[in-house]
Amino acid sequence: MIDFFQEAQNLFEFTRMLRRDFHRHPEIGFTEIRTAGIVARELVQMGLEVTSGIAETGVVALLEGSKPGPVVLLRFDMDALPVFEETGAEYTSLTPGIMHACGHDGHVAIGITVARMLNEIRDDLPGTVKFVFQPAEEGQGGAERMIKAGVLNNPAPAHTLALHLWNEMPVGTVGFVPGAMMAGAALFSIKLTGRGGHGAIPDQTIDPIIAATQIVSALQTIVSRNISPMQSAVVSVTYIKAGETYNVIPQSAELRGTLRFFEPEVKAKLFIRLEQIVESVAKTFECQSELKITDLTPPVVNDIELTTRLGRLAESVVPDIKVDSSYRLMVSEDMALMMEQVPGCYFLVGSANPEKGLNYGHHH
Repeated sequence: MIDFFQEAQNLFEFTRMLRRDFHRHPEIGFTEIRTAGIVARELVQMGLEVTSGIAETGVVALLEGSKPGPVVLLRFDMDALPVFEETGAEYTSLTPGIMHACGHDGHVAIGITVARMLNEIRDDLPGTVKFVFQPAEEGQGGAERMIKAGVLNNPAPAHTLALHLWNEMPVGTVGFVPGAMMAGAALFSIKLTGRGGHGAIPDQTIDPIIAATQIVSALQTIVSRNISPMQSAVVSVTYIKAGETYNVIPQSAELRGTLRFFEPEVKAKLFIRLEQIVESVAKTFECQSELKITDLTPPVVNDIELTTRLGRLAESVVPDIKVDSSYRLMVSEDMALMMEQVPGCYFLVGSANPEKGLNYGHHH
């Protein structure tokens, strides 16, 4: 059997070169033109069947083995974030205000390397590998658009796999968690409308800031008082905008935030209580309210048998690897949409290295 670990070591300089190049040239969701171009070029040079321009910038490639077997889909996300880089690295972003602050540059480099490794053993490979390089994972609906474009068809995969470099987990550890391992996510926005006026004559106004602050406080009781301590949920208000100057009570205020959950009943309770609190608190302070909830992704739920098997394989392939089978996260991932339709495994690859100062959190 091929020594995959040694093959990966042999290709390390190639993988690092790709990753640092992608890091220097980050592109946000649905604008990954340069990244997708390099991906397509590398895959075409391997002789794979490549289709570009899926969901704007997505790339799909088929590697057909010479032996019968299942179709396995491997997903790699390509987009960066609107973050100013402050790392000082020699390969720092050359695009001000955009950075690969989540590790997707590494994912793309890994995807190309895996394709190269498997292509070398095409004659001994059973089944077909479907490489999917996805745009816009960071909350912009990239997976949904690729599904609508038919990425789960022609051929239809029997299994889906995806990975994430994870800087909360140390190098040398991988996370293969059977069952639910990442939370579902929804976004909400709240607009409160009152009556503006002079800050020194508050009795002639209807102050939306007061209503907004009370809503923020009340929302924190949902998890502590409406969700069982045996279950998990998050309600975070992450944005407040109201007013322009120091002596004017504004006409309106806007709040935005996120909800995270695992179980359907928890999701339903979050939605209901959010609506009840916004409506009742706004009414108490005589404001008009508009609430919009956007359902983003379901939880990432790993196939138990497949995930357990892959964890054992990781231990057999990579020397001294530590497999963590209990590591759950409240972050979300749109790969869940593909895994809802095709059983799969989403696993984590530890990348934190405190000795080198490489231990900042994602999106930092």
